[in-house]
Amino acid sequence: MRTVLFLLFNTVLLFSSELKLTQKQADYIAKKVWMNEGAGLDKYLVHWNEGEDFASVGIGHFIWFSEGHTERFREVFPMVLAFMEERNVTMPQWLNAKTPLPWSSKTEFYHAKKSNSKKYRELFDFLKHTMPQQAEFMAVRLSHALPEMLGTIEERNVQQLIERRFKRMLYHADGSIDERGLYILLDYTNFKGEGTLESERYNGQGWGLLQVLEHLDENAPDKYKAFADAAKAMLGRRIKNSPPERGEERWRKGWNVRLDTYWK
Repeated sequence: MRTVLFLLFNTVLLFSSELKLTQKQADYIAKKVWMNEGAGLDKYLVHWNEGEDFASVGIGHFIWFSEGHTERFREVFPMVLAFMEERNVTMPQWLNAKTPLPWSSKTEFYHAKKSNSKKYRELFDFLKHTMPQQAEFMAVRLSHALPEMLGTIEERNVQQLIERRFKRMLYHADGSIDERGLYILLDYTNFKGEGTLESERYNGQGWGLLQVLEHLDENAPDKYKAFADAAKAMLGRRIKNSPPERGEERWRKGWNVRLDTYWK
């Protein structure tokens, strides 16, 4: 146990130091993720997707719940706001890491959006002007993803496999950061999570970064396409396992288009 804890502690230190984005990288990641989530269009910066019980805000469409709401998916926007607070980023006076979504229903949300209410306008402006910081948050989240994944695995050989595949995506052979691999890991972690939450599973099977790395073909000649193929398989399994009333098949095409940006 002491050896495992030492490994995880040093992994945290390693990735927290290495995944600090330059301004150029932050801008690049922000634009790429925003194109995936909202086609780069302002109207999707503060949004409420069909078939969901929560809002999706920012370049990463970070999940944000109204007060008293519970869901199986990880609520990420409060994490973004906590990150902003730690860095003294200016925010609307009413907004902080403990603020619930101001609108309790999709109807209320769209009324505020259509009328361009004060809170909606201030939220939009804040998100519009902090895109690089949102990308930096995703890098910090990824910094913790590897130790979080390893912490859920008991078998040392499986830990080694996941760490090896993660690093293969993140680095070139010479040890330098692979910016495309960085984008892929950042985007997928933001898109479908680390894969460590029991609640983010159907029939006990997850679809996050951990599950993709578990099913990644290390012998494939194109590591980017291999990751996309593994992700498509995991999301296909999610759709198959999902409750019929959620109608998740309607998302398959869009999800695959996003994953194809990883290698095409």
